[in-house]
Amino acid sequence: MKKLLLLFHCIFSLVVGEAQENSKPNVILILIDDLGWTDLGCYGSDYYETPNIDRLAQQGMRFTDAYASSCVCSPSRVSILTGKYPGRLHITHAIPIQGSKRLKGPLPVIEAVYKKNLPLEELTIAEALKDGGYVSASMGKWHVCWDKEFYPKNQGFDINVGGNNMGNPGNYFYPYNGSWRMTKKHPFTRWNTLPDGKPGEYLTDRLTDEALSFIDEYKKRPFFLYLSHYAVHTPLQAHGKLVDKYKKIPAGKRHNNPVYAAMIESVDQSVGRVMKKLEEIRIADNTVVIFTSDNGGHGRITSHNPLRGNKGNFYEGGIRVPLIVKWPHVVEPASKCNVPVIGTDFFPTILDIAGLKSRPESHIDGINITPLLKQSGNIKRDTLYWHYPNYIGAGHPGGARPCSVIRKGHWKLIESLENNRLELFNLKEDLGEKNDMASRMPSKANELKLLLKAWRKDANVQMPELNPDFDKALNDRKRSGKIEGL
Repeated sequence: MKKLLLLFHCIFSLVVGEAQENSKPNVILILIDDLGWTDLGCYGSDYYETPNIDRLAQQGMRFTDAYASSCVCSPSRVSILTGKYPGRLHITHAIPIQGSKRLKGPLPVIEAVYKKNLPLEELTIAEALKDGGYVSASMGKWHVCWDKEFYPKNQGFDINVGGNNMGNPGNYFYPYNGSWRMTKKHPFTRWNTLPDGKPGEYLTDRLTDEALSFIDEYKKRPFFLYLSHYAVHTPLQAHGKLVDKYKKIPAGKRHNNPVYAAMIESVDQSVGRVMKKLEEIRIADNTVVIFTSDNGGHGRITSHNPLRGNKGNFYEGGIRVPLIVKWPHVVEPASKCNVPVIGTDFFPTILDIAGLKSRPESHIDGINITPLLKQSGNIKRDTLYWHYPNYIGAGHPGGARPCSVIRKGHWKLIESLENNRLELFNLKEDLGEKNDMASRMPSKANELKLLLKAWRKDANVQMPELNPDFDKALNDRKRSGKIEGL
């Protein structure tokens, strides 16, 4: 009898233990590459069709003032993974770009030489969740390193599909061959992350297939799925039938690119397939879905109107992004939040959702935003920071030059690190950043500048260096009549 009781107790303990383990909510973070703030139906697009993402917004909370931590991909992504500002991590540009080498003419400052690998010593969200019994998968774009020793499986993820050091696919259709040239030093840099596939296979669809397989396999365990689509980054490539569909649709007031629209629809279909899978295997009620973008959209492809700017600069169009969170039985459906939040906040928020202790010594710049999600209170922060000691040097309209940025309340200050010029905007009254108030409100501009300076010191950010040859080079070019690039 004692043996039977002991056996029953063991079985009961295992069953209860498994039930308790499975009671932890799953978390799916869907990160889109270069999706602009207005590129969804629920954010005002009158041309792109996104019924599944719009439905997600109806089931959850839509943020109006959500921000990426940078106007380009790599720094934004390290911020999401670590809960730290890119400036603090010294990863401030898209790896491995040196923007100054792409510009013509003398430059006032020498840009900072940033780190090209997310250090293994940094605690990632995947590593923190692993301590809580989660299995984690990174599906799609990684791009927070240059060397393969820093790929997802060495940063806490159990599974990596499609993630390497590349910022965009060479081709969205199998065999995904890119034009990146291999070198003896980096022989793995060719686009080779998904060596297998079928003719005609589309990358967004393939990554979704892999995501669904992961969900199916680990549905009885708490899981974290980082579904990081390469779409809608260039090259612009999409299913022909979808492109033909949008060619027949009248252009909207702000959007009119049929290939880009088709790429967005493929992303929307991906979201729909993921949500359908969760329903089919009956884990939708225990799964939190977060949908966002890593920075603004490409200014030559899409429009962010009424916002100013685009990917590659620090006006609102470059850093303000869509953010939708569905948390069944917690987040009120069809709710909206206008409190500013940023990419660093995902780390502590996901830990709280998972019922795990915060790691403030790691996600030092992130704030747990569950009070906003639960509509139970506000967060104790009214200031956000950005730091970019580099040059874009790519084909983005209004490309950024070295600068630091602060948003405090409705006020936003952009400080040039080339010449100390200040731009001041009141986002409540001037969302399009058309009216620079710096000369009319010097005391407010100076107040924010001092806060920005103090933050830079606290975060130990890198600063560009003065170019000692700038004046001579400038004078030489003025004399020759060639001053392009200034």
